[in-house]
Amino acid sequence: MSTSTVSRALSDHPHVSQDTKERVRQAVDASGYQLNAMASSLRKSKSNIIGLIVPRISMYFQSAVITAIQNELQKCDYNLMIFQSNESPVLEKQLVNVLHALRVEGLIVSATLYTEDFSPFDVFLKANVPLVFYDRVPKGYSAHKIQGDDYQGGYRSTLHLLEQGCRRIAHISGPLSCSLYRDRYAGYQDALKKAGIPLDESLVYFHELTKENALKTCMALFAAQPYPDAVFTCNDTTAIAVMEQAKKVKLRIPADLKLAGYSNDPRVQIIQPPITSVEQFPYEMGEQAATLIMDLIRQKIKPGRNFISLTTPVEVIKRESSRR
Repeated sequence: MSTSTVSRALSDHPHVSQDTKERVRQAVDASGYQLNAMASSLRKSKSNIIGLIVPRISMYFQSAVITAIQNELQKCDYNLMIFQSNESPVLEKQLVNVLHALRVEGLIVSATLYTEDFSPFDVFLKANVPLVFYDRVPKGYSAHKIQGDDYQGGYRSTLHLLEQGCRRIAHISGPLSCSLYRDRYAGYQDALKKAGIPLDESLVYFHELTKENALKTCMALFAAQPYPDAVFTCNDTTAIAVMEQAKKVKLRIPADLKLAGYSNDPRVQIIQPPITSVEQFPYEMGEQAATLIMDLIRQKIKPGRNFISLTTPVEVIKRESSRR
């Protein structure tokens, strides 16, 4: 058979008879032939692959978003290629170039904590390849963006602690090079201002939100009295670490110290006492990211200078760790 006949038989073309298709399948099985997907995508200028760059797959929020994106893309017969930046802007830039070279049909990104130069992503914009940022989005870079309402998350969490009678509320945040932590910090500040409480900078800490860093911060927070009467952390890993250290210095939660985290990680529901946290609805954000990238690919949204910016809601899930 000719190459074109074999190709059409493998793609189940309606103009090829069932007998021919069966003979081709038998030959494929006998020879162990496998399609060279890369060569096929180069020839067709269509890979049916979407690239995804995330800071770390191990983060609860990111893993939930990834699941939603993959599920939605599979409905459209698209596959997902996932890379981790490990919070390195240098590695992130390399991954952008790798995915561009692999001819992915679209790119979805949650940037690193330290990404300030977004020009490496220009290669996708210049090639008219759809590009969507989510969660950690650039503030001064023109692109399609989906982000949680981080200001409201910070504001409502702090307001909730104030309503429980707290006045010395510590805040543990990520680096302010990342826009979402700036927004949560702004919400924290405005809630204090509304209550007429001056900002105490000795109660505010900025660093990568790992357990190790949280333990160091707790040593400073609980080194001497007066202790804070509440702590609002920007992720749940930190909130759990604060609870562990508070118990070691004989602080009762919530009687002596009230606690609120962020992300609504499943762990905070089973720890004792259960921890108040901000629900970010990661599955919905992932669905929105996948839907937006597919609408751009299928040109349901026409390319142009107007970029789409979506904000997903947040909700403070109140639990025993913060109740009066």
